[in-house]
Amino acid sequence: MNVQVIKQIIESYSVEQLKQAEEELLNEQPLSIEIEGKDEGEQLTHILAAIFCKEVMASENLNINQAVRAYSQRVRGSIN
Repeated sequence: MNVQVIKQIIESYSVEQLKQAEEELLNEQPLSIEIEGKDEGEQLTHILAAIFCKEVMASENLNINQAVRAYSQRVRGSIN
């Protein structure tokens, strides 16, 4: 997971575009948008993180840094 990549994706694409990219990855189709990642797993992680952040930004009126922090805390919570 690369926070800078996630921020770039958040700024560049809509939730609808990201959900389409998620479907494309899950169906082993070429991506219609540019998502950095060393493999499909990392690309999917970046897409899902960006979707979460965009939705949290909209629902809780957070800025991008706060949303990424909330996502990071969620990931840490699931690991512990």
